[in-house]
Amino acid sequence: MPSPPCWFVNNAYRRLDLLVALLLVVQVYCSSRPAQGAERPAARQIAAIVGPLVSPQDPGLAVLVRRNGRTVFRQGYGRRDLRCGAPIDARTNFRLASCSKQFTAFAILLLVQDGKLRLDETLGEVFPEFPAYGKTVTLRHLLNHTAGLVAYEDLMDKTYAGKSWQEIPQISDSGVFELMARQSGTKFPPGAAWEYSNSGYCLLAKVVEKASGVSFADFLRQRIFGPLKMRATEAHQYGKDEVPARAYGYTKDAGIWLECDQSPTSATLGDGGIYSSLDDLSHWDDALRGHRLLSADAMRPAVTPVSPPEAGQGTGRPPVQYGFGWFLDPYRGHARMWHSGESIGFRTVIERFPDDGLTLIILANRTDLDPAALALKLADVYLK
Repeated sequence: MPSPPCWFVNNAYRRLDLLVALLLVVQVYCSSRPAQGAERPAARQIAAIVGPLVSPQDPGLAVLVRRNGRTVFRQGYGRRDLRCGAPIDARTNFRLASCSKQFTAFAILLLVQDGKLRLDETLGEVFPEFPAYGKTVTLRHLLNHTAGLVAYEDLMDKTYAGKSWQEIPQISDSGVFELMARQSGTKFPPGAAWEYSNSGYCLLAKVVEKASGVSFADFLRQRIFGPLKMRATEAHQYGKDEVPARAYGYTKDAGIWLECDQSPTSATLGDGGIYSSLDDLSHWDDALRGHRLLSADAMRPAVTPVSPPEAGQGTGRPPVQYGFGWFLDPYRGHARMWHSGESIGFRTVIERFPDDGLTLIILANRTDLDPAALALKLADVYLK
């Protein structure tokens, strides 16, 4: 029998080489996935818990679970915009509301690391024009909610008493600064008690601007979002920028979903104005885990709780444990750093269990869900 032509033999060898290479790739791929296979039952549990909560045609939520820097569950449910019907996915950007505070605190710590600020520096030192009481309020007080500032929301309520929220103009961080500059003092001596304060974080945004020489939004973009490749994350300024793949907030009234995306306090940035997505927040989680941008020593004050004696009085609960932009109370004996956010049309939570390598993030564009409670229910699937 005649020998086959050379081209036939060469092609046969090429096909054999390709088959061997493919088998090797499959073997390596499969051998690298035992942990993922082990995660599948837990992921099915997560899907079974979250899935029934949201109709595909309604506003919804996005859920992310990460273990040891690896995403083990990531899913969007429902619609980000009922006008166009766009679905929620990992790139959908939600208003983070008070989960934004961790970025404001991180910005201050970057400037401390740069040598441009000190945590014990007072408002009076940063802003010499500030009233005398600013000499007793430090950046540390602002960061851990022990400054005792008057709530700017209460001042707005008094100023616009009797008006609906649609009639009240939006206030900015600069507007909050002006309101605080008109006050004669604090509600209690700084450092003596703990009281959650949006006013303090709006002032911190102005501190970032003063120390850096650029706008707060630009500083976040240049020093945090850009370096971490959080390309779609924005400190949103209405009319000045566009948020890609943006989720709009909704509230149900008499069975009808109403878009309620902006309120008089939606223009402040330091206390709650950042929009981000599951994809971008994965990069943020990696940065916190790996101490990117900030060293472990520089980050330590943010995860060291302050708990003045008065912090839990009259509540029947243990004293609050808060760092800089993070609540730090443990859960079922597991160390935890977390924050939730509530804004008109949005509910959010970021839960991190650093010793367990577990992170859960839930972002919702509807107000009838409780992401904080849901996140702990999902955490129970993983925490033993």
